[in-house]
Amino acid sequence: MASIVEPGPMLTEPTARRTLWPVKPLINPVQTEHLVLRPFSCADGHEVFAGITPTLTRFMAFDPPGSFAAFETIGQEWLRLIEQGAEYTFVIRHLQDGRFVGIAAVHRATEGEPELGIWISEREHGQGYGREAVRAVVHWCAERLAAVAYRYPVAVDNVASRRIAEALGGQVVGTEQSAKFASVVYRIPVPGLPG
Repeated sequence: MASIVEPGPMLTEPTARRTLWPVKPLINPVQTEHLVLRPFSCADGHEVFAGITPTLTRFMAFDPPGSFAAFETIGQEWLRLIEQGAEYTFVIRHLQDGRFVGIAAVHRATEGEPELGIWISEREHGQGYGREAVRAVVHWCAERLAAVAYRYPVAVDNVASRRIAEALGGQVVGTEQSAKFASVVYRIPVPGLPG
């Protein structure tokens, strides 16, 4: 199970990359066996943007932003939603060396069935980090949100992501069709509650 760790020193942004984004942690980091998940901050922006590639987003609802300026708008929205408690976007880093691994998110956090999202940098695929991160987010949510279950939509052809949902007890409860792909929607139970 994930453990909560106290936030470290405040992040600072190099002068060359200064933005208007706040940099203080808004929620405590979550630590797992191999990973640490921290709330998104401006200090993460360039690494996150670099990780959003066309091949990575083939199974995601959005396409890569065309520029870092376009990504900054997305990042500012993430920060606004985190501050409001409406959504939580975590940057996933390797516990040992701090290298960027990916993003985990809780969308519609105030609803009875918040939606979970995950993407792992292509260079980190195949290590089990997606499953480890989603499990940590599910446990983090179970301690803080009034969720009865979690919604986890995934492209039909995204076998690795489907395995994450299934490993957490997820059951297919529906299908969706977007312009990019067909999806199945999993319902993942809250740990400790009947499915």
